[in-house]
Amino acid sequence: MPHSYTNIWIHLIFSTKNRHLLITEEIELKLHNRIKAKLINDFDSYVEVINGGKEHIHILFKQSSNFALKDIVKNIKGESSHWINENNLTADKFVWQTGYAAFSISIDKVESVKKYIENQKEHHKKILFVDEIKRFLKIYGYDEKTVETV
Repeated sequence: MPHSYTNIWIHLIFSTKNRHLLITEEIELKLHNRIKAKLINDFDSYVEVINGGKEHIHILFKQSSNFALKDIVKNIKGESSHWINENNLTADKFVWQTGYAAFSISIDKVESVKKYIENQKEHHKKILFVDEIKRFLKIYGYDEKTVETV
């Protein structure tokens, strides 16, 4: 083929360090917009939806083939935490947890994952984030030992 063709949808999830409740209503939309702009402008990636809770974030995006996922994640986490701290948007120092979860999504599941992410506030009235991430890890085949270290 003379060109490269990709259609790689990623459901990315990461949390604040020690799951501290730092993502307040006052900064949530600004943070989401900052990360969205970074993904679009710096990583040529289409963003379908961003949402989350006070201690975590979900992003559904179509990854560009020009960048490695680990580089995208490292950059958006580092830049966004630096931006929050530089602008004193939280009372405590803002830090993301080191790790993240990223799952590939088939094209026929994009709409259902989008709705799931859009409904995060309602969803987390019923389930804690830590239980949610453990459930995802089990679904994607991680063993109990891995799941319990979350």
